[in-house]
Amino acid sequence: MPILNTPVFLIVLAALGGVAGTLQAQFMGVLDKNIGTLESVFITYGGGGLAIGLTMLFLRGGNLGVWHTVPWYTLLAGLLGLAVVGILGFAAPRIGLVPVMTLFVASQFIMAAALDHFGLLGAEIRPLDLTRISGVGVILFGVWLVVR
Repeated sequence: MPILNTPVFLIVLAALGGVAGTLQAQFMGVLDKNIGTLESVFITYGGGGLAIGLTMLFLRGGNLGVWHTVPWYTLLAGLLGLAVVGILGFAAPRIGLVPVMTLFVASQFIMAAALDHFGLLGAEIRPLDLTRISGVGVILFGVWLVVR
């Protein structure tokens, strides 16, 4: 569908992803405080796994038969996701949602800049220029303002 690749749609989608991630961190923080970190990660991944499993079943499968054709390190995505939700859920109720999300997003920017600049792990090379370096600097200044 042509609309799915339009810049406006992709910008709105990315913003909604940020909202969903923040809400997830808050909900996991509440779960973590009330029932524990491992249990909150289980509920998060169990619920998500059930939802995507049913969706794939409803849509008659998917393309899992070719999983062995992707680079081995991409299969770590699930474990990294466990780390993400576990860390967010554990840290958010302890130091607050704003500091956690600020550090989370800032570290994502820095890692993304490195992956793009060097073309690491399958990323297309998008060299850092002065504008992007300045943007990362502003983000780091923002982190300092929030966390200090």
